[in-house]
Amino acid sequence: MAAPELLSDEGYRADGRRPAELRKVRARMGVFAQADGSAYIEQGNTKALAVVYGPHEMRGSRSKALPDRALVNCQYSMATFSTGERRRRPHGDRQAGELALHLKQTFEAAILTHLYPRSQIDIYVQILQADGGNYCACVNAATLAVMDAGIPMRDYVCASSAGLAEDTPLADLSSPEEAAGGPRLVLALLPASGQIALLQLSARLHQERLEAALEAAGQACRALHAVLDRVVRERLREVTALLGD
Repeated sequence: MAAPELLSDEGYRADGRRPAELRKVRARMGVFAQADGSAYIEQGNTKALAVVYGPHEMRGSRSKALPDRALVNCQYSMATFSTGERRRRPHGDRQAGELALHLKQTFEAAILTHLYPRSQIDIYVQILQADGGNYCACVNAATLAVMDAGIPMRDYVCASSAGLAEDTPLADLSSPEEAAGGPRLVLALLPASGQIALLQLSARLHQERLEAALEAAGQACRALHAVLDRVVRERLREVTALLGD
């Protein structure tokens, strides 16, 4: 990444953040009454919606049922109005398929699937507005939606990206920072245990630079964990108050 483009002499990024500073996060749970679980999240200008159905009986071919655990089915899509490009995005495009697979791998590592043998859990995520960190926003929204559905998990799953401006690690990249090129790291972390659910690197990095970027992404995930935990506790208070009434 070209440092003059991403980091000023005073140490600020183009959007006014410090290198390790996250974009503003807003989130809420229970946005769809028809689903078993749902959540909406904003990370800066990136907006994502997640809906969860299940656990339920297998749909379609029962031969796909797993005898010892639940099948996690994930679908990822981008709204046609989510970017400035006014072009049609096919539902089954290659990037959407790859991100759906990443989501599946991430949540298979977090959900206690062994509690629901021969069943299925569906996670649908959609990007409503794209401004960098699309996969990360989807993971964070899906975590809240899975919890809203009451599905047991080993831990929260928190995701963030990181990059480098020369040797300075940048956390939670925006769209212009991603477009600047250079190495970009995406991390999905289970914060309590420190277990990595997914780690993706867009380019080769020297070990020292990799460790710096990984540490920046890890700190961002832990900061996001505090935000998501606050949202879950607020939702719990709301539900408790409704049941009390």
